[in-house]
Amino acid sequence: MKQTEPETIALSYLNALEYCPRRFYYEFVEGDMLVNEFVLAGTLLHEQADQPGHRTTAEGEVQINHLYLASEKLRLTGFADIVEEQDGQFIPVEYKHGRQGKWLNDHVQLCAQALCLEERQPDKPLIAYGFVFYFGSRRRVRVDFTPELRARTEELIRRAFEIAVQPSPPRPLDGKMAVRCRDCSLAPLCLPEEVKQLNSHKGGWLADSLSD
Repeated sequence: MKQTEPETIALSYLNALEYCPRRFYYEFVEGDMLVNEFVLAGTLLHEQADQPGHRTTAEGEVQINHLYLASEKLRLTGFADIVEEQDGQFIPVEYKHGRQGKWLNDHVQLCAQALCLEERQPDKPLIAYGFVFYFGSRRRVRVDFTPELRARTEELIRRAFEIAVQPSPPRPLDGKMAVRCRDCSLAPLCLPEEVKQLNSHKGGWLADSLSD
């Protein structure tokens, strides 16, 4: 049965969708979340970092912690860990527990935050960049909001609403993308290899029925 289309989608779920559409479906549509040591560590990190308020750095820059964001146009809601104000421009900063990965899921989430901020300041220039701070490596990585990243982010938002109404999860990742399954906390629930085997031996119908 087709799902009801959501009114909004939280910014953080775009991270999951860019990483794996199947993971997005389990987390957003079905509300499933398996907590391992990495997920728990990330949750505790944000509990410490996400204390609402303002502060001024030694350099005179204003920082806003845990700022609520929303976009009526894109139908997004969520929070930015930190928004820095530099020369009248808002710069989103996202905290991540681990190290910088090979994928663009963190970049897309950050870019979506910038799109929300821009919608609230239509008279301001477009936000050129933001930062992701990785606690695992203690590195602050600059992310440029290029036309390509903006287009990818907007397409991902469109796909999120499309996948959210599907009656069953997307198929597991395959090919070179399947390497992402190795470090996914939802692997014990998703069972990507088992589902692939069922699809190959049963023509797909049994795997699909188990995914519903």
